[in-house]
Amino acid sequence: MGAGGRELDIVLYGATGFIGNLVADYLATYLATVAAGVRIALAGRSPARLAALRARLGTDWPVVVAEADDPAALRSLAARAHVVISTVGPYGRCGLPMVEACATTGTDYADLAGEIPFVHASVTRWHQAAVASGARIVHSCGFDSVPSDLNVLALHRRARADGADELGQTTFVLRTYSGGCSAGSLQTMLDLMRVAADNPAIRTVLDDPYSLSPDRAHEPDLGPQPDVEARSGSEIAPELTGLWAGGYLMALYNTRCVRRSNALQGWAYGRGFRYAETMSMGSTIAAPMLAALTGLTITAAARLGGAYLRLLPAGLLETMMPAGAGYDQGERGYYKVETYTTTTRGHRYVATMSQHGDPGYSATAVLIGVCALALLRSRGRPGGVLTPAAALGDELLELLPAAGVSLGTAQLG
Repeated sequence: MGAGGRELDIVLYGATGFIGNLVADYLATYLATVAAGVRIALAGRSPARLAALRARLGTDWPVVVAEADDPAALRSLAARAHVVISTVGPYGRCGLPMVEACATTGTDYADLAGEIPFVHASVTRWHQAAVASGARIVHSCGFDSVPSDLNVLALHRRARADGADELGQTTFVLRTYSGGCSAGSLQTMLDLMRVAADNPAIRTVLDDPYSLSPDRAHEPDLGPQPDVEARSGSEIAPELTGLWAGGYLMALYNTRCVRRSNALQGWAYGRGFRYAETMSMGSTIAAPMLAALTGLTITAAARLGGAYLRLLPAGLLETMMPAGAGYDQGERGYYKVETYTTTTRGHRYVATMSQHGDPGYSATAVLIGVCALALLRSRGRPGGVLTPAAALGDELLELLPAAGVSLGTAQLG
């Protein structure tokens, strides 16, 4: 796979971090059993830690030292590779230099970003450069937002094959989930609240349901599209009668990612496509209250959290975070998502996606690893700042089942 004068197929940047280690483990396992010819390098800022990781993996992968604030080193790294995986976050603080390096050198790129301001900045600053160079910059290649993005793509494909026309109201439901939350994710949330409170322009971006659209002026006006709301299951689909669904924190980002996928594909899902995300609160007597309180809490944190953070001593909350990067539940973790839609002809469908592994850690490591391999396998396609579905839909629908991810669609009525 060495065509094009590049000596490396995949560079894992941020390899010595917690998630980086998990991605390295997945790639080492995959290559040992499936694709021994893929040439991988480990990259980061500490030669000693990179060497230690290589020794633990038992590989002869080269190491590349590059600091996040050294543009020349990042460009040199990107120019050597076909694909760069970046696990260096929070992306809003230190992610854009690597995006720039890949966009300007024509190198495909995948990350785990779920931060609206970061992706908006990436689109604004580097989409045209990536189009010109042929680089595919693919954000959100982990649990956020591959299940959201691929389930809707699968529904679109199924409805089109059945002649059921376009997608209408479409709702993601996180049915079951077991996993942890890393200190890095918590830091990202704090950063987002602070920047939204300090920057009215960012607040406007966060409030716009089409803030990540490639062509905002041509997006349809579908009225209010709340990010978090309490809904009875019967409002989503008859099959969910008795269930209650509430606000899902990552809906704030995932919904915009899916809408961007629709626009990048020429609004293939439909001009009247409406998308929302929720999480199951169960069917107990307390479920309606839990659903309402969850939505209120998320909305209050997003709207008012930054202002209240200003009242606290600098760094106080950071000292209260869990020590270390986090705890990976491994195979004890799992998730299952279901996405329901009603097409413009009245047909109803559901798409499901499930996976063993901690959604924020080991499962995410598999997802981004597969995305990187899909980028490698499909080189030469048009570039730009893209989404998993728009850039890699066919490859992911084919490759993910072999990686232990269960996918399916069914007609409901």
